[in-house]
Amino acid sequence: MSPNKPPPPLIQEIFPVEVCRKAAELGFGGLYVREDVGGSGLSRLDSSVIFEALATGCVSTTAYISIHNMCAWMIDEFGSQELRSKYLPHICSMQLLASYCLTEPDYGSDAANLQTSAKRDGDHYVINGSKAFISGAGDTDVYIIMTRTGAKDDGAKGVTCFLVDKDTPGLNFGAKEKKVGWNSQPTRMVILEDCRIPATNMVGEEGQGFTIAMKGLNGGRINIASCSLGAAWAAIDKTTDYLKERKQFGQKLSQFQHLRFTLADMAAGLLSSRLMVRHAARSLDSAHSHAPQLCAMAKLVATETCYDITNKALQLHGGYGYLKDYPVQQYMRDARVHTILEGTSEIMKRIIASSLLN
Repeated sequence: MSPNKPPPPLIQEIFPVEVCRKAAELGFGGLYVREDVGGSGLSRLDSSVIFEALATGCVSTTAYISIHNMCAWMIDEFGSQELRSKYLPHICSMQLLASYCLTEPDYGSDAANLQTSAKRDGDHYVINGSKAFISGAGDTDVYIIMTRTGAKDDGAKGVTCFLVDKDTPGLNFGAKEKKVGWNSQPTRMVILEDCRIPATNMVGEEGQGFTIAMKGLNGGRINIASCSLGAAWAAIDKTTDYLKERKQFGQKLSQFQHLRFTLADMAAGLLSSRLMVRHAARSLDSAHSHAPQLCAMAKLVATETCYDITNKALQLHGGYGYLKDYPVQQYMRDARVHTILEGTSEIMKRIIASSLLN
């Protein structure tokens, strides 16, 4: 190796596209998309079980697959038959990868006031604006973008959803963000400058975008919560093995009562979180009127509890838990962001409180 050439990084942040496509061969690219366009036609409950299991291997990659599935569902549920037929077979096979674009630099949780604009020009719309924290951006092929077609004062009623192809002139991307976790998927800003798209690329109807976004997020919250379950499950599994092997003060760590009690609390927290997530998933499947509140509760409890479980797992590993040679730190770093994205824990509390008071 040349003395002037830096050594390769210890950890390579690779977006595992081929792994995703192998997952799609098992039906994981369109889990709850209808079968006529290549989807698996499964329930939200089925999908929750699958995402939890996948996340025991890699939380970050599973989380991207869950976002891809949310985009696919939006097209399937609200898109025209033309859009469904043109895009979904390739999205379900993950030959086309999808990204969801809602958050803006100045409007994160306040999605009803987003400022990215779409102006009608004949048979096209011209989009200008920017989106932040977009998973897969720059490496994915299809972008589901929430824009403002109405006046600023229209709030949620003026939001419209569009599908934008990566090769559309005027669609650009920011630098890859450097993140604590979720490093198997790139995150970049999406920048739209006079981005001209056919009016037929509208998903749903004009002014329906906010409704689409909120319905999508109900499922997205279950998906991310399920990824948190997988992280906690794997962390408990790794910790159980570690406690049975590691010795201190002449005995195995598994013999110390305090550590046994901590492990028991972790397992109980995982199970209670899992039951809440599964219950919320069933409420989505049955279109229950309280589904949004139940999804918010499940997301709040599961992501906070499961992050705490992964953090305790690292603590029980002692100094070894802080080393990247041990996977428990990766579960903790990947799970941390789950209390922020798809609606922060504080926004979940706001949804829950509003449902109670109203």
